Amino acid sequence: MDLSMIIMLLGGLGLFIYGMKMMGDGLEKAAGSRLKRLLEILTENRFMGLLVGTIVTAIIQSSSATTVMVVGFVNAGIMSLQQTVGVIMGANIGTTATSFLIALNLTDIAPVAIFIGVGLMLFSKKHSLRSIGEILAGFGILFMGMDLMSGSMKPLRDNATFHQIIGKVSNPFLGILTGTLMTVILQSSSASIGILQALALQGLIGLDSAIYILFGQNIGTCITALLASIGTSTNAKRAATIHLLFNTVGTFVFLIAMTLGAPFVEFIKGISPDRAVSQIANAHIGFNIINTALLFPFGNYLVKISEHLVHGKEEKYEEMRLKYLDKRILETPPIAVAQIMKEVVRMASISKNNVQIAMKAFLENDQAAIDEVYRHEDVINYLNQEITQYLVLCNGLELPERDFRLVSGLYHVVNDIERIGDHAENLVEYAEYSMEHNLSFSDMAKSELMEMTNKVMEMLENAFNALKKRDFKLAEMVLEQEEKIDDLKDRLRASHIERLNNQLCAPESGVIFLDIVSNLERVADHATNVVQSVLDEGK
Repeated sequence: MDLSMIIMLLGGLGLFIYGMKMMGDGLEKAAGSRLKRLLEILTENRFMGLLVGTIVTAIIQSSSATTVMVVGFVNAGIMSLQQTVGVIMGANIGTTATSFLIALNLTDIAPVAIFIGVGLMLFSKKHSLRSIGEILAGFGILFMGMDLMSGSMKPLRDNATFHQIIGKVSNPFLGILTGTLMTVILQSSSASIGILQALALQGLIGLDSAIYILFGQNIGTCITALLASIGTSTNAKRAATIHLLFNTVGTFVFLIAMTLGAPFVEFIKGISPDRAVSQIANAHIGFNIINTALLFPFGNYLVKISEHLVHGKEEKYEEMRLKYLDKRILETPPIAVAQIMKEVVRMASISKNNVQIAMKAFLENDQAAIDEVYRHEDVINYLNQEITQYLVLCNGLELPERDFRLVSGLYHVVNDIERIGDHAENLVEYAEYSMEHNLSFSDMAKSELMEMTNKVMEMLENAFNALKKRDFKLAEMVLEQEEKIDDLKDRLRASHIERLNNQLCAPESGVIFLDIVSNLERVADHATNVVQSVLDEGK
């Protein structure tokens, strides 16, 4: 093989991988928020997970990408370990779509597909048409790359050394090792199978040699998910291990069956007798469907084996960490936005509880409650910083208009929630000051502060529910509550000034009382800002 052949092969491989990625990106954009709905469906049962894994992988054209996504979902707490089994098995079936397309040999229409696709991408104003253009252009580039790879291998037809090498990979061990290494290097089983099919197009390899390489390629594709699981939770590592177990066990089952005389290769040859490229595609599809049918009933055992292999108990999420977000989720923008919203709602809940704990600390002189507020304030500040970083990253993604507006609004929402936490911190500082200086408050003053606290807590509850559910009616109700709290603030100020004039409260206590009322009223103002973002989204 001379230098020009190598350059031609590498160029063809580059076009093939780029076309596959472009086509997958276009399909994913066209699917849009439907991927989010697919994720919700998979929680129902393992059969639905199998279907979702198949569909999603057929869309994004990569089983590695799907399993990396699954690792991210498990790490973020979206998906349980049991739910991953069906999705991983489905991903192996979905990834066969690329080899099936190649077997159709649509190279002749590839230039037309590229021309139409690029035209739609450059001149169409509609997002949906641009996505279709990306699909068509990617489709065409994939086949042009395939044609270039196949053409680069023509001189090998008469190369005796190459034929000797191909003869050696008919050995099961060498074939599996070759397929595994090819896929590990390329980080794509579809690309490595594409090379096999390019060889088959030139008559350089038959199914008898290719079958073992094919088995190895199914093992090699697991490496990407294993690498992605480094630094993740215990269950995320187990999810990647399940993928490796599934493909490895399936390979050995096939090896044993074929050694004992199972006519798998003969059966595949019978489907497409004279076309090696179709035989490779059919063998790939057949292996993954049969493997899934055999191992699907034993999904729970795969989970248990992964738990034995990857030690460590799955701990509950600490507060000082992201519970719903993981960088891998950004690969699927609609799901990323939904997960950011969950993390924002979690932050809001901590902030709301902190206000209540702060007032408990003040009214009951509770040092433990004071310490708890400070701990939670650290968490709120951490979440504010981390969520904001994710919002910045999301802004760089292609999002539907509705999600884009939501992300823009969440910048302000997160800031308001953080400010509510700051006011809770102010409240415990007043509690500490009162305890240090032995300040006392009348029963009437305490009762009034409790009344305002209850009103503010009710308002926060409604505001954060309106945010979570995108409930416009509830948001309007919060605006009405804010007016009542303003009136209550004025009434409490007047009442307390009257007590000061009647010498029923000490002047120093009076200043603290008014500061607390002021902070509670500002908490209500920030709650109003939160629901305003909900109302703005509906305009």
